[in-house]
Amino acid sequence: MADVPQVPTLSIPEVKLSSSSGGRNMPVIGMGTAADPFDETALKEAILEAISVGYRHFDAASLYKSEKPLGEAIAEAIKFGFIASRDELFITSKLWCTDAHPDLVLPALKNSLRMLQLEYLDLYLIHWPLSAKPGKIGFPVPKDEQLAMDFNSVWAAMEDCLRFGLTKSIGVSNFSCKKLENILSFATIPPSVNQVEISPLWQQQKLREFCKSKNIVLTAYSPLGAKGTRWGTNEVMDNETLKEIANAHNKTVAQVCLRWAFEQGLSFVVKSFNKERMRENLQIFDWGLSLDDHKKINEIKQHKTASIAGWSWYWLPSDNTLYRTPF
Repeated sequence: MADVPQVPTLSIPEVKLSSSSGGRNMPVIGMGTAADPFDETALKEAILEAISVGYRHFDAASLYKSEKPLGEAIAEAIKFGFIASRDELFITSKLWCTDAHPDLVLPALKNSLRMLQLEYLDLYLIHWPLSAKPGKIGFPVPKDEQLAMDFNSVWAAMEDCLRFGLTKSIGVSNFSCKKLENILSFATIPPSVNQVEISPLWQQQKLREFCKSKNIVLTAYSPLGAKGTRWGTNEVMDNETLKEIANAHNKTVAQVCLRWAFEQGLSFVVKSFNKERMRENLQIFDWGLSLDDHKKINEIKQHKTASIAGWSWYWLPSDNTLYRTPF
């Protein structure tokens, strides 16, 4: 268990969410909780360590099975005095495909809150632009259980979650420009956030420009390539250009990747169970990359890194399109 620390006072920049009730801002860096392999005890201890070194933003999902250990870690962090109350934290969770139906959105959020032992979320996201036959949460979703999402009705249910005070903000994940345009065409409350894969090897320039024009915060997952997971790759951390830039600044490759994301105006979630790397990942706000660094990063060959290992395809009838999904 984490030792009772003197919790550091860190100045972590925050981003304003466009449709947040109460005006809650989101810390730009968060800890991801999609662990592979999944070990509930190890995850809970890692979250406690993260809180103790200064993390205040945690990204969970019903699919990850991380809500229960996150909730337990929050309760223990308050008990140990790492934080005074839950209000010091920014907690995100996600609606899985099997619950992406108008009548199941609210029950799914209430179940997430029960697992987290919380009264509200700070951000609730639609995990994928896909529905599935209601039932057990799991991945991959069998092809014969995949369904086109009724975006209008599901988003209306997400808006109800915000109106009822069960979440402070709502958003989406893995949405393309086309999908976002569809949501924006009828939304009463537009999505505050779109969480997608972004790294120096998959920079998503078109999507970044679109989200900026629509005042949607873009959050990067797998900003380091998710090295060591079934769905990840070593290519980001082993990239020679990034190593060269890191050596020039006496920083780690991870710090260069996160600083790059920050300078692009992104927020990001990153996962490490190593306390020293947790600290290093927070130490990115008091230095900067040069114009030459950015030029070199812009010249890195682009490809979707997280699709290299362990991705499967799903068919979305409404688009007549094949999409990739992780795990």
